[in-house]
Amino acid sequence: MSDKARIGVIGAGWWAVVNHIPLLQTNPDCEVVAVNRLGAPELAAVQTQFGIAQGFEDYREMLDTVEMDGVVISSPHILHFEHAMAALEKGCHILVEKPLTTKAAEARTLVAAAKEAGREIVVPYGWNFKPMAAEAARLVAGVGRVEHIILQMANALDDLFAGQPMLETEGAMFRPPPSTWADPKRAGGFGWGQLVHALGLLFRVVDLEPREVFAITGQSPADVDYYDAAAVRFAGGATGSLSGAATLPKGRPVQIDLRIFGSGGMLVLDIERERLELRRRDGNDEVIALSPGDGAYSCEEPLAVLVDLCLGRPTDNGAPGLVGLRAIEVLDAMYRSAASGRMEAV
Repeated sequence: MSDKARIGVIGAGWWAVVNHIPLLQTNPDCEVVAVNRLGAPELAAVQTQFGIAQGFEDYREMLDTVEMDGVVISSPHILHFEHAMAALEKGCHILVEKPLTTKAAEARTLVAAAKEAGREIVVPYGWNFKPMAAEAARLVAGVGRVEHIILQMANALDDLFAGQPMLETEGAMFRPPPSTWADPKRAGGFGWGQLVHALGLLFRVVDLEPREVFAITGQSPADVDYYDAAAVRFAGGATGSLSGAATLPKGRPVQIDLRIFGSGGMLVLDIERERLELRRRDGNDEVIALSPGDGAYSCEEPLAVLVDLCLGRPTDNGAPGLVGLRAIEVLDAMYRSAASGRMEAV
C-alpha cells in the first residue's frame, strides 16, 4: 500500500471544488490523483486550478486507467448509485454525497455491495462527525425505549429550490445547477437536497428502522418541494414528526431541532441554539456544555475519515452506508406518499 491514499473525484462541480478537492489537498496523507467532470473546458479549468494531472470526462475511463484507493462521488443526485457501484467494483472505499441514492432499493444494493467487497461508504453529513453528535448518541440510552421523535430543519435556500442562482455561491468557480436542485424529474427539492442532512443526524443518534411514511409537500416556483411535512412510524411502534422548510430568511443560521422522547426521559439536540440536553424522569439529567460555533456546519471530517479508511487506519465513521440508507428509505417513502396521498411502506 502507498504511504498516501490515492483519491479520485467523480463529479467535480460546485461543492467538489469548493470543499472536497481543497480539503483533500491540505491533507498530507492523501493525493488527488484524478478528476472527472463533463465539459472539456470546465475539466481543464479544474485540473489547472488544483494541479491535477489526470482528468477525464468519462468516469469509467478514469476508474479503468488510474489506480485509486478511494473515490469521492459528488455528481448529480440521480447518478450517485451508478457512480458508487462502479467505484466499489474497482475495490475503492467511497464517499458519496447526500443523498446516497434517490431510491431505497438502490441504497440497499449499494450497502450490500460495499459489505460484500469489504469496503466502506462514507456519507458526508457534516454534523454527524461533530463531537455533539457523538455525545447525543451516547446520551440517547438515557431516554429508555424510544417512543416519539420530532425532527425539524430549515435553511435559507429558497433561491436554489426555485431554480435561481444561489446567492451564497456568487463568484464561485461553478454554481449549483438547477438541473440538480430544482428539477422535479431529477430528484430536485428540499427533501433530497437538505432534509436528508437532518435525517442523517437522526440515524446517527438513534438506531431505528423506518417502516412507513405519510407526507404532504408545499411546492416551489420550480415545482419541487419547498416544504415537507411527514408522519413516520418506526419498527417497534415509535412515531415521528418530520418537518422541512427552504425559506428561512437569508443570513439566519441553519435550524435543526431533534427531540427524542422515551420511556425514561427525552433528549434535545438543537443545532441552531447549540444545545444538547438529556432530561430524565428520575431527575438524573445531563446538560452538555457547548461553545459558540459548535453547531456551525463544516465538512472536513468525512474526508479525513475516507483517507483513514484508505490507509487502513482505525477511524470513527459517523455516517456509514446504513445511516445513509435509512435516510433514503424515509425520503423515498415520503415522496411516494406526497404523490399518492396515502401512507407508504418503506
